[in-house]
Amino acid sequence: MHAGWAYAIRPYTYFALNVFYHKSFKTPTFISMNLHKERKAIDAALDDYRAKLETIPEELFTETPPGGGWSYAEVYSHILKATLGSSIALERCSHNNCEPTTKGLNLMGRYVMLTGSFPLRLKVPDALAAKMPAEKITKEEAKNLLVKCRKRVDDTSPLIKESSATSRTKHARLGMLNAGQWFKFIRVHLYHHLKQLKRIEKKFQSK
Repeated sequence: MHAGWAYAIRPYTYFALNVFYHKSFKTPTFISMNLHKERKAIDAALDDYRAKLETIPEELFTETPPGGGWSYAEVYSHILKATLGSSIALERCSHNNCEPTTKGLNLMGRYVMLTGSFPLRLKVPDALAAKMPAEKITKEEAKNLLVKCRKRVDDTSPLIKESSATSRTKHARLGMLNAGQWFKFIRVHLYHHLKQLKRIEKKFQSK
């Protein structure tokens, strides 16, 4: 195995060993969730996306950065559409509009819920990329999507308290998530792509 790859997965491997060897690690709802704290973090992240949008030159917004990868526009398209999609899943769980299941978080889902981060830079699953492709949207479209995301967060966050922890819908990578876990995923996902925006900025600065 390549040394860099081994180093990258070490925290995830250590976490996996703890999952399998500690008997106290039983329930998929083992993460205590402070909804007020999660909401504040989501609002702060959306503020950061809005503020960052104002600093990006119009001509660079849709330009592919040096070395390749997503443009600013594609990151905004992906993260904001994914946030809207996650809020729909959250709402379905809150209204118990899901198929009954005994399944919960998978290993990666447990890692993300516990650490509040992704173990690696992950590629968007092909099925999701086909269904919801990252597009080179305009800055005005990004602003409109941000407004929609705020509205969805406003509308769906009050539903979580009364939702059942066993009412779950499937996430492409993390397993079956309940309403609270979808809400936490929104926060983790938003901050994950804020880091990507910083990497894009560095690419343009080194041009």
